[in-house]
Amino acid sequence: MATASLRNSSSLFSSFHQRFFRPKLTVLCSYHKKVVDHYENPRNVGSLDKNSKSVGTGLVGAPACGDVMKLQIQVDEDGKISDAKFKTFGCGSAIASSSLATEWVKGKSIEDALKIKNTDLARELCLPPVKLHCSMLAEDAIKAALSDYRLKQQDKKD
Repeated sequence: MATASLRNSSSLFSSFHQRFFRPKLTVLCSYHKKVVDHYENPRNVGSLDKNSKSVGTGLVGAPACGDVMKLQIQVDEDGKISDAKFKTFGCGSAIASSSLATEWVKGKSIEDALKIKNTDLARELCLPPVKLHCSMLAEDAIKAALSDYRLKQQDKKD
C-alpha cells in the first residue's frame, strides 16, 4: 500500500514538473500560402544573356542572413520589360520575393518598374517583420538590374 501511494505521488510530481518547468511548445511557425506557392512553383527561374545590350542584371546579397539574389530584365525596343528571370539562394521568403518581383516587372516601363517597393511585395506575400529583408533584396535587385541596363544603353550611345 505504501508502495502504491509512493508511485502515485511520484507520477503527480512528474506531471507537475513537466507542466510547469517544461511546458509543451504549441506555437507553430509557418509561411503564408502565397509564399509557399511561389516557393513550390517559382515563376521565371533562369538566366538571360548577360552580355546582351537589352538585358540588365542585378546581383544583391544580404550578409546577415546569407541570401543572394540575381534578377535579370530584358527590355524591348519600346522601353517595356519583355522578360525577367531570377536565381536566388536563400529562404522561402527570398525565393518568393524574387519570383513575385519578376512577375510584377514584366510588361512595365523602366520608370514604372522603379516604383515597385519592398513594402508592396511584403504586403502581397504577407511577410512577417523578420522577413522584410527578403522583399528589400528584391527591390534592390530590380533597381540594380535597371541600373545595369541603363549603363549598357549609355555605352551603346558612346
